[in-house]
Amino acid sequence: MRKADLISAISEKTGIPKVDVIFTLETMFKEIKQSLIAGENIYIRGFGSFITKKRAAKIGRNIKKNIAVEIPAHNTPAFKPAKEFVLEVKTKKLA
Repeated sequence: MRKADLISAISEKTGIPKVDVIFTLETMFKEIKQSLIAGENIYIRGFGSFITKKRAAKIGRNIKKNIAVEIPAHNTPAFKPAKEFVLEVKTKKLA
């Protein structure tokens, strides 16, 4: 499912115009990004958590030049699904 498919499905199921659904989804995505950039995690009960994971500094390798490259410590965004969500997906019968 792509973003356009998601917008269409929400619009059809709720009767809300697509323009309003697009605005709402874009605002939600922007708020999630801004919260993670600010270092705040987002917890949605029954769905999951949007979190930032800390990656330690490490030594990588540039294989073209065959030299060691230092990769600094950094944060990366991640999604951790809720237990209920994982169980629903696991128990779904495959077609």
